[in-house]
Amino acid sequence: MPDDDYTGADLFVDALEQYGVTHLFGNPGTTELPLMQSIAGSSLEYVLGLHEDIAVGMASGYAATRRYQSHREDVNPLGVVNLHVAPGLAHGLGNIQNAAWTGAPLLVTAGNHSTDFQHEEPILSGDLVEMAKEYCKWSAEVQDVSALPTMIRRAVRTALAPPTGPVFLGLPMDVMMESTDADPERIGAIPSGGRGDPKQIAAAAEALESADDPVLVLGDRVARSGHQAIAAGVELAEATGAAVYSEMVTCEINYPPDHDQWVSFVSPGPEMARTVFDADALVFVGCTTNTPYIPYDEPYIPDEATTIHVNADSWEIGKNQPADVAVVGDPGEVMSEIASAVNVTREEQERRKDMIPERREVAHEFLHTEREDRSDGSISKVALADALAETVPNSYVVNESNTSKYALLTRWQLEPEQFISNKNGGLGYGLPATVGAAVAMTERDDGGRPVVGFIGDGSYLYYPQSLYSAARYDLDLTVVVPDNRNYRILKDGMLNIFGGTDEDHEYVGMDFEPGVDLVENAESHGATGMRVTQRDGLQETLTEAAETDGPVVVDAIVHD
Repeated sequence: MPDDDYTGADLFVDALEQYGVTHLFGNPGTTELPLMQSIAGSSLEYVLGLHEDIAVGMASGYAATRRYQSHREDVNPLGVVNLHVAPGLAHGLGNIQNAAWTGAPLLVTAGNHSTDFQHEEPILSGDLVEMAKEYCKWSAEVQDVSALPTMIRRAVRTALAPPTGPVFLGLPMDVMMESTDADPERIGAIPSGGRGDPKQIAAAAEALESADDPVLVLGDRVARSGHQAIAAGVELAEATGAAVYSEMVTCEINYPPDHDQWVSFVSPGPEMARTVFDADALVFVGCTTNTPYIPYDEPYIPDEATTIHVNADSWEIGKNQPADVAVVGDPGEVMSEIASAVNVTREEQERRKDMIPERREVAHEFLHTEREDRSDGSISKVALADALAETVPNSYVVNESNTSKYALLTRWQLEPEQFISNKNGGLGYGLPATVGAAVAMTERDDGGRPVVGFIGDGSYLYYPQSLYSAARYDLDLTVVVPDNRNYRILKDGMLNIFGGTDEDHEYVGMDFEPGVDLVENAESHGATGMRVTQRDGLQETLTEAAETDGPVVVDAIVHD
């Protein structure tokens, strides 16, 4: 039984420990001091970020990576982050939104003024619950220490239950300092999404049996559901002979890239989608971003196609196009059920698979960039991707390089559980997430994979002080920056919207002039900095970076 000095803050920390949490990310302030005092006497490791949005990004990268390790019963993939009152929460909202799109299971907390003082509107105050509500599955503030055990348990369960995502819990000072004799509540079992409605399973099987050219589109909730779900995707593809694509804006590897039914990733523009989704039956499994990033005039899903939607989140089913078959359930379990129910002859499977090479050629025209080395020896994004694939093939990759992403994905045959990316697109996520991923790798018994952040210069410059945290905690990671010294994605957007060529536009606010010395910047935060400007130096530089202890930044000067 706790003694009289046992407080709400002690209870909160004990609950995290009981639930298997090992790290807490944050940037503290005065209202967080009771929590910091309790952490000091616990087994939790506090990971300091120099900005609240960095702390959130680290926690999200940690959670997304730890999820791949959570097939072990003793692993809780929850990321926990503590922010400072209203300004701290406001700082963290960018990466809370990114975490929501990425589906990272996060418990976001913030200290607050005491409940009997909030009505006076002291400095730093605000309606924390409403601020966090839009991007969180659940948002609440603890008003009394007696409610703390239940609210912690509810928050953790909500974050971990599919579809996973952030939750918010406000922690006022008086609640955290109040004495209590309560104990943490046991968390209980976390439910899965289930196997789906048998009638809808049968309807999906019937539609796939009668199809002429079925297509299977796998979203990131497949990878998030675990390696069994990826295996179930293979099972369904083989049972039907379907061609397999990723959803648009895919940010995880949802299917083995060397499987003979894998076709391609799909870019976020409507033209490629309209072409590759031209089929009479389409199965969308675990998709959340399967819509173009710009408005479109003509449908990219054929009106006459039979569409089958599978998702743990009913909101995503039939959201933007009608779903002829709608199955709410765990992506892996549902795909396994459909695969068992479908009856397609071997001859028909082979006939369908014979069409896949042609589909692959079509996708290649949209997405693949041929390597054309310039005579001046400068580095292209494709050459950089090739060099990474050759020098660090087994690394765990965290990507936030928007205009280099598909060069990376099409040149480097990344395996499931080897790649995560920012699904939402708000810059400033990738570098903190890389640090968080490195923290997660330290918890692997085998040391895990080496961590490589593939971070565009525009993203890197949001939060370079993330490197301070990597250096402070002696984390091994390599950050490779494809440095084109501009916001190329915005220039491409100008060309898409207004037409013309680079020479026709002034590109206001899109170039980094003067530039930032990324090597000196990295070194100022405690990392090792390297620069490579020529193709013939890539292999040597990347190898040296991978073999160097601690955080390393490679500034790779690339041309567009």
